[in-house]
Amino acid sequence: MATTADNIHDQAELDAWLDKRLDELLPQKLQKIETSKTPSMSIIATKGSLDWAYPPFILSSTAAALGWNVDIFFTFYGLLLLKKDIDAEISPLGNPAMPMKMPFGPKWFQDVEWPMPNLLMAGVPGFEKVATGLMKKTFKNKGVATVEELRSLCLEADVTMIACQMTVDVFGYDASEFIPEVTDFVGATSFMPVARQSDVCLFI
Repeated sequence: MATTADNIHDQAELDAWLDKRLDELLPQKLQKIETSKTPSMSIIATKGSLDWAYPPFILSSTAAALGWNVDIFFTFYGLLLLKKDIDAEISPLGNPAMPMKMPFGPKWFQDVEWPMPNLLMAGVPGFEKVATGLMKKTFKNKGVATVEELRSLCLEADVTMIACQMTVDVFGYDASEFIPEVTDFVGATSFMPVARQSDVCLFI
């Protein structure tokens, strides 16, 4: 007849065996779950100028092509990237990292980097329009897709594009001004859980 001491001993042996088996099997199971999981990325897009329009769409289209789940939250000036017509411009004023090269002429001419004083950039009417045109021409010469084309690639790859409702209200936009694929107009509170669960979260 088994005694209480025997029962306690048997239970201790069973617990030790279970602990050992868990130590052996759990890492394998967790690794299997991690391997089969679809990676996810959340991007907070805050800027609407031409040079800042590219990063969220390039990163999103690349991640989506790799099979990732991608969400982009457009807030403040980034909201302009969801409009039906993107009229993004670029300003070299106060942007010393921006190279000023000409996208036309012979190769030696295109390789010259032109120093543009802030006084000149600020004082010449329409300078931003000229800089925007030159940048777009440079992208075209190098075979870089337009912002609209990259956005379309993202939509085709099922990237979820979310508009910040607060920014829509602050700037007085109407939902009809945005591309029809944008159906989510939410606040930061609704987006935070999405960002929290993402493997990669970027602020651009």
